[in-house]
Amino acid sequence: MTGATGEPSTLLFTRTRTGAADERIFIAKLATLAVLTGLGVMLALRPSPMALLTGVVLLALMYTHAVELQHQALHHSAFRRAWPHRVVGVPLGLPLFVVYSHYRVRHLQHHRYLGTADDTEFFGFDARKQLTLGLLLRGLFDYSRLLIVLRDVVRSAFGRWHYEFGDISPAMRRRVASEHLILGFVVLSAAGLCAAGRGEYVVRLWLLPLLLAVPMHFLVELPEHILCDTDSADVLRNTRSIRGGRLSTWYTNGNNLHIEHHAAMSVPINRLPSRHEETRRLAVHVERTYADFYRTLWKALREQPKGARR
Repeated sequence: MTGATGEPSTLLFTRTRTGAADERIFIAKLATLAVLTGLGVMLALRPSPMALLTGVVLLALMYTHAVELQHQALHHSAFRRAWPHRVVGVPLGLPLFVVYSHYRVRHLQHHRYLGTADDTEFFGFDARKQLTLGLLLRGLFDYSRLLIVLRDVVRSAFGRWHYEFGDISPAMRRRVASEHLILGFVVLSAAGLCAAGRGEYVVRLWLLPLLLAVPMHFLVELPEHILCDTDSADVLRNTRSIRGGRLSTWYTNGNNLHIEHHAAMSVPINRLPSRHEETRRLAVHVERTYADFYRTLWKALREQPKGARR
């Protein structure tokens, strides 16, 4: 493969299989998620307003982080066998209303058709649209997606759910429908707690964190393709990587290294940092930090004509 600068790529597009060490690293990430989520639950249930606020923010951060771990599971790059990915991936998405197999189908299409009109990115701002503050704010507070998922839960319950972006196998359709029903059961259970007078638990542990997690997840996903060359099918032009640090790489589960991920999507996330130097040498859109990216975004917004900022 040749990079955007015309130089050859020797590592970036190389595929590798998930090994035992990669599996252990992912399990450690799951354990860290469990510990921090448990801490968030303990804090959110305390009577102190400061403890409640801290717990809600921590839970929102972990619900967002869980979807980034789910992202690795849907690529089947977390475990050596295929079946654990769904077992782990389904519960990871429940707090943020992300149905694993539905996300998997759409996201793999996104990888296949990135840079074309058939791109089916699952979250956030459509990078092919004109950049406006209004569209960014609508993406930031896209609570309507939750209602769409609940609509699909009802459709699945009545056997009327169908995939809107092409054909999928009957087996996959059944998987997606069954996972919508799992989410529906969780929502009904939460409603049952409210009806039994335990609604405070639902509010503190799910609803309030969910309100924060929606914009948090948008901000994690936004840098991937926005302000890139969206008419190009070249991943070195249509995608962005952010070098970041250990904390941001852990929290986003390597989503900052997005060029590296698109170049070889089956590579375990923990192996992507070793490819970043080649990305810096070959790719067009590479930032040092998230702060650098958001400064670039703000500058681009200010340079838009006044009539296009809405």
